[in-house]
Amino acid sequence: MAEPVRLPQPAPGPRRGLRRPEAAQYIGVSPTKFDELVSDGRMPKPFKLDGCTIWDIRDLDAAFDALKDDAGRNEWDEDNVAA
Repeated sequence: MAEPVRLPQPAPGPRRGLRRPEAAQYIGVSPTKFDELVSDGRMPKPFKLDGCTIWDIRDLDAAFDALKDDAGRNEWDEDNVAA
């Protein structure tokens, strides 16, 4: 009897909810630094889902974008470089 044809499984899509280590990794910092960012309000607070502490990836994206906006312009920005 012939073996059944196995089709490749699609890669799972990105998850919307992340736990603390995953959320920290997602924005590129250590879990300790992530805790600091949450404590001082630069990153969003998590919510509980059946006892699991979860960060919404969309909230992380919005907070991360706001960090870039708060950083302001610097001497390397194109508009500030003298021609």
